Amino acid sequence: MRVLLVEDQPKVASFVARALREDAYAVDVVDRGETALRCVQETPYDAVLLDIRLPGITGIQVCQKLRQWGMQVPVLMLTARGLLQQRVEGLDAGADDYLTKPFEVAELLARLRALLRRASNQGNATLRFADLTLDRRRRTALRGQSVIPLTLKELALLELLLSRAPDPVTRSEIIEHVWDSRFDGSTNLIEVYIMGLRQKLEAGGQARLIHTVRGIGYRLGTPE
Repeated sequence: MRVLLVEDQPKVASFVARALREDAYAVDVVDRGETALRCVQETPYDAVLLDIRLPGITGIQVCQKLRQWGMQVPVLMLTARGLLQQRVEGLDAGADDYLTKPFEVAELLARLRALLRRASNQGNATLRFADLTLDRRRRTALRGQSVIPLTLKELALLELLLSRAPDPVTRSEIIEHVWDSRFDGSTNLIEVYIMGLRQKLEAGGQARLIHTVRGIGYRLGTPE
């Protein structure tokens, strides 16, 4: 899952980004509304965490613009405590939920999970290919009737491959959806995760499902 955090206070941005990354989200951080609008046009985010008070274009204006463009990405608005009018304006602008500062990490993560669940309910909550099944809400994967123990990053990678199967997914798309803009594309980390995911999916002699597409990336496919 990739999240855009729009926050102009460096300490708050660092705190929130660290908490999200520790929970296996890919996070891009910007401090201005204008930059946020450019980012959402270039990158498909799963959610946006948006501070209302921003220099230049406000969080309210950013949210309004997203909805005017027809973008349905879930928006969690970050507001000052006690300012009811901010919360009302944020919701009227199209925000899906709000969180008042200061907040606990546990509540932030819970509200974000709730937004993502709602979004998945509007689409496919369960992804399937061959004998492989992924429950997006429970974050569990099955090969046949066997549960596959996956890390959060492996789940995110498998979700992307399943959502595109049997079409190939490029390395750049994997970086965008599973990691974030800080990712060093010159490393072999993607290959390491693909190898680990293959080993888990093929445990017990199961047929290979993840195939390498030379010069492009990877895809899910049944054995030929």
